[in-house]
Amino acid sequence: MIAEDQKKLKEVLAEISNSLTRAEAERDFINESIKALSDDLKLNKRVLRKLANAYHRQNHHEEQAINTEVDDLYEELYQ
Repeated sequence: MIAEDQKKLKEVLAEISNSLTRAEAERDFINESIKALSDDLKLNKRVLRKLANAYHRQNHHEEQAINTEVDDLYEELYQ
């Protein structure tokens, strides 16, 4: 590998590492925020995470339809 390619590779790897560090920090922030809300409001962490994801993706109606379909199918199979 030529020196120019090695330099480019090292630069990109450093940028990726920096990006991964930022992503880890954001995940930590999300987890801490959900834990604090759960403790303060006495809400299930899993529910809060789903709520946050639905809000972010703006797909509440789609999630609701999928959950209804799963519920209906489950009841049909096991009731």
